[in-house]
Amino acid sequence: MSTAIEREYSFGAAARILDIPEAKLRYWSQSGFVGPSLRRGPRQAYTFQDLVSVRAAKELVERGFQPAYVRKALAQIRATLPTVDRPLTKLRVSWDGNTLALVEDGLTFEVSGQRRFDFGLSDLAARAAEVLALAGARPEAEAPAAASPRTAYECFAAGLAKEAVAGQEAAAEECYRQALAADPGLAAAHTNLGELAFRRGDVGRARREFEAALALDPEQPEARYDLATILYQQGDIEQAASELRRVVAQSPWFADAHYNLATALERLGGKRQAVVHLDRFVDLQAASPQVSSSWLDEARARLRRLDA
Repeated sequence: MSTAIEREYSFGAAARILDIPEAKLRYWSQSGFVGPSLRRGPRQAYTFQDLVSVRAAKELVERGFQPAYVRKALAQIRATLPTVDRPLTKLRVSWDGNTLALVEDGLTFEVSGQRRFDFGLSDLAARAAEVLALAGARPEAEAPAAASPRTAYECFAAGLAKEAVAGQEAAAEECYRQALAADPGLAAAHTNLGELAFRRGDVGRARREFEAALALDPEQPEARYDLATILYQQGDIEQAASELRRVVAQSPWFADAHYNLATALERLGGKRQAVVHLDRFVDLQAASPQVSSSWLDEARARLRRLDA
């Protein structure tokens, strides 16, 4: 039987584990702030390491820090977790007012000064196991529908809820437009509008929405990744590669971006660079026991071919 650390978690499960509204988790994910790293076609899922990042983000947001600061702080933890050679449940996450880092047995790896908060990964794992056990005993409750949304955030959350229901794409689009009417700076709403347009085949509209999202928030990885997908499909391989380079620079844990960048670089004749990003993709995916072996097998086969 797999442990809680080896499992994957839906948005609903993550919301219960972390005591965060599911709509907020989806908003954070769509805006490129912090979210799940696993992909199953259109579905996303959290790893235990993702839960650690989101829990830390929650703590920092509650203390009033801006998203740009939190993103940089989370990068410290994300870079450290894959290299840890000790059980995660023996660690804590600690923040001293300046640095976010891992702590073992009361000793910090990098943090100095007085801690402002910390939390044990064993406690988080226990809560995750409890939620998984409850989910096995009863079906997950459906997220309640948003009633008469008025604020930009409420409209955005309502759009996410409608997107999850087959046949409600038009209603979701209307919610995102209402969100933008309330807050023209809500970049994530443009990203979701772009994804809806792309799925219905309106590539021109999708591209304009992704570009609008990036004009508002250049650090949003999802919009840039989606824009790169369109550029690649339209034959602009060099620009697609350029956009994907920015994605992996901003979000080095974005495994699919490394894979697609490798594909674009190979098309451009940069086989050695393609190998670097395929290697990175394999490392990121192999570190998650939940990942389907087919993608790893494909990446490894490509590596063998490029190294031949």
